[in-house]
Amino acid sequence: MSPDHTAFTDTLISRAVREKIVLVGVTRGGQADEETEAGLDELARLVATAGADVVGRVVQRREAPDPATFLGSGKVEELAELSRAVDADTVVFDDELTPAQQRNLERALGRTAIDRTAVILDIFAQNARTPEGRAQVELALLRYRLPRLRGRGRALSQQAGGIGTRGPGETQLEVDRRRLVRRMTRLEADLRQLDRTRTTQRRGRARSRQRTVSLVGYTNAGKSTLLNRLCGADVLVADRLFATLDPRTRQCQLPGGETVLVTDTVGFVRKLPHQVVEAFRSTLEEVNGSDLLVHVVDGSAPDFEGQVAAVRAVLTEIGAGNLPELLVVNKVDALGERDPAATAEVEHLLAAHPGSLTVSARTGRGLDELVETIGERLRTRDQVVELLVPWERGDVLAAVHREGEILAEEEAAGATRLQVVLDPVGRARFEEFAAP
Repeated sequence: MSPDHTAFTDTLISRAVREKIVLVGVTRGGQADEETEAGLDELARLVATAGADVVGRVVQRREAPDPATFLGSGKVEELAELSRAVDADTVVFDDELTPAQQRNLERALGRTAIDRTAVILDIFAQNARTPEGRAQVELALLRYRLPRLRGRGRALSQQAGGIGTRGPGETQLEVDRRRLVRRMTRLEADLRQLDRTRTTQRRGRARSRQRTVSLVGYTNAGKSTLLNRLCGADVLVADRLFATLDPRTRQCQLPGGETVLVTDTVGFVRKLPHQVVEAFRSTLEEVNGSDLLVHVVDGSAPDFEGQVAAVRAVLTEIGAGNLPELLVVNKVDALGERDPAATAEVEHLLAAHPGSLTVSARTGRGLDELVETIGERLRTRDQVVELLVPWERGDVLAAVHREGEILAEEEAAGATRLQVVLDPVGRARFEEFAAP
């Protein structure tokens, strides 16, 4: 491992001991207190996944964050007193801090201050397994750290002048910045190469007309369990946030005999950091080539409507907001563990999204109906079109036979007339040969 690599990829939360964490949330403007508490509840689960313990939380209502310390001065003092009382190692804010706010808070609190983005990046650093996933996480971490390099710039290096130099030498901060930028440039080049490979693979699937289905949804909604059930796969399943980072694709047989590719994608959360979306954009954009999105919702979650909205916001950000979607409410077997009103809430969700289904990936309930519905949704995208292909265009005739289902074929004047079932891509490809 290169020196450039080791300097900046250490995790943001210590693994040597279980850190004690105080959570901080701010309720702004017309925001409800319940919304802030729900955000802190999720942040607590993220902190636990990262390997630390929550020992307290602080909430303040403000119209807007303080530019210097995010909280008001009185609340900062209260936070400092609580942190000392519980012997907290780190304070974690549910909203993103600017580098200046982070420095000011650490000075006032006498301990580390980080935000939700840092916690999510830390979890990603733990869970990335493939070379592409690790490179994406490292790049996101470096983009997060670059504006936050601080403190070491006062110490001068031992470069004392010499021919061609200016002044007493570079500060350590300047050295670190240059090394960090150099490492980022190398990672970006590696990821561009990986993206070219991924694009070539997508084109190959498009030419073969292999249908693709992507499982999308909130983290820990049960997508990996569903992939295992549908395709007989053996991908990792764990009851924790962001257990899956690297997309896994498996073949699945539909009742009509068709074979489709089903991909398990990285889960989403509220306030998914921009650095994560940017670093994982090439992976997330695998979703864009899908014929159908199966949006998996955790039916046992307290706020599944909010989770649906968060997932759709990310899909829109990566350009997949208009793809066909099948909403699937998972974990219905766990509804009895919550308030009985949960069943009514799920029924309301189903009514608000016509065509949606309920399943239990753990028990297998509803999976037969899900597979049948996936097949029906894919087939409804196909249409019967009539093509008139000139005899001299044997290449086109062969392509039509490869990509479509021929219903009728007859010879006409100087051409072959075909009735063929084609999907939207095929219809666009052979549009110039459509019969008048």
